[in-house]
Amino acid sequence: MTTDRRTIFTTLGMHLTVLGTLLLAGASQAAAATEHAALRYEDRNICLDCHWDQAVAVHGSVHYQWQGATPGVVNGAPMQGKAAGAINAYCINILGNWTGCSACHVGKGAPPEETPTEAQLENIDCLVCHQRGYKRIKVNGTMVPDTAHMTMTLDEAVQTVHRPDRATCLQCHAKGGGGDNFKRGDLALAHTATTDRGFDVHMATTGADLDCLSCHVTQDHRIAGRGSDLHPTDLAQPVACANCHGTSGPHGRTSAIGKHTARVACQTCHIRAYARNAADTPATEATEIDRDWTRPEWNATLGRWEPAITLANDSTPVYAFWNGMSTAYNLGETALLNPRTGAYSISRPRGGINNRASQLFPFKYKNAFQPMITEGRKLIPLNTAVYFKTGNTADAVVSGLVDNIGLTGSEPYEFVVTEEFQALNHEVAPAGEALTCTQCHGTSQQMSLRALGYRLKGPASTVCTQCHRPKDDPLSFTDLHKKHVTDKRYDCSLCHKFSRPERGLRTSR
Repeated sequence: MTTDRRTIFTTLGMHLTVLGTLLLAGASQAAAATEHAALRYEDRNICLDCHWDQAVAVHGSVHYQWQGATPGVVNGAPMQGKAAGAINAYCINILGNWTGCSACHVGKGAPPEETPTEAQLENIDCLVCHQRGYKRIKVNGTMVPDTAHMTMTLDEAVQTVHRPDRATCLQCHAKGGGGDNFKRGDLALAHTATTDRGFDVHMATTGADLDCLSCHVTQDHRIAGRGSDLHPTDLAQPVACANCHGTSGPHGRTSAIGKHTARVACQTCHIRAYARNAADTPATEATEIDRDWTRPEWNATLGRWEPAITLANDSTPVYAFWNGMSTAYNLGETALLNPRTGAYSISRPRGGINNRASQLFPFKYKNAFQPMITEGRKLIPLNTAVYFKTGNTADAVVSGLVDNIGLTGSEPYEFVVTEEFQALNHEVAPAGEALTCTQCHGTSQQMSLRALGYRLKGPASTVCTQCHRPKDDPLSFTDLHKKHVTDKRYDCSLCHKFSRPERGLRTSR
């Protein structure tokens, strides 16, 4: 920090700093307008004059560093992220294509560095998050204001800054992977202002009308919330339904549904399908389910070559037990084959039916066909800058080998199927559209309970004769469960391969 800058901060800007802090904590838009009314935009980061400490906080956040501590990842280094070797099933990795990938970085073009020098703090673009009317474009590797597509002047932009809202968050988070809702599957541009309560009961303007910060709370510009496929944790504060709805939700602990909430996440029943279309948008909210890097296709809208992408709407989630921890792939690691799917895992939730910390969650399941070094089974950070420009898969792979990881271009490689599990948390439907009991326990099943571990510990004839002779008139699932669990208080383990010790049931007859 320079003396001149600190002097400005302490002598001229202290009152604005205090008011700016209040603004970020939820002070009114009117107060912000009053304090910023005399500001004029300059070709530098004018915000630093009064908000130096806030800039330092942003600099240390995952939004700027693109890496951070990984308390939710069981493998790899203590610090992981896009800028630290993380690989995914979308654009693979940022190596070789910082210029392109950084279009959604909160900086102005320079890569993040560990030390918050004045140059690094000048690189922070505060308006990206704090002005919905601000637009920018990259010119020669630097992000500059795109005034041709703005409905306000730059002076008006700095005079009317505001807390991040759905529009500012979604301009990046809805368009990851190259298109609207391509990446997350449950987070689209439609969430900005949809009136369709059936699309998302929380974010629709006719529903709860929540903005992102309603759930993703902040502290010193660090933001709570982590999907199952994300490496770093910015702020270790849970984003949980219980924060608003209580630990058992509106169902009560003793009801049939309430008894499920210890092991079944709210999202499982309340997000029965994802990548649904909003009723009031002309575009589709389809999501990407497969990406094939061996099949380049020209994208006239983006003006570049893209891998062949398969989109889908109204998709049924894949279900898995998740204890909040994940396995995530990092550059240089040996990729592990999932024997159940035949794909190499890039991200997988950890947990199991007998893990007391686990709940059943819905996930988007995404495949990709991407390159892997044959010797050692290590995924290659294909150079997307080369691919997007030329559509030449082989050249992009060789550039990834040589320029990104320092190997020879003759290194043997092959293309393999990868998989990525991504937890679904948005597009919660109204209560009347939640899954019913029979959709999981009946003949028309939403999921395979047996595949999830809900199965008998032996043939039914053997299990049932532990206690009595076979019945000529078998009971329905509901009646059978009531008789054994509700009436006789038998633990699941007497008949099944799993237990529910938290219920205090009998483990012997």
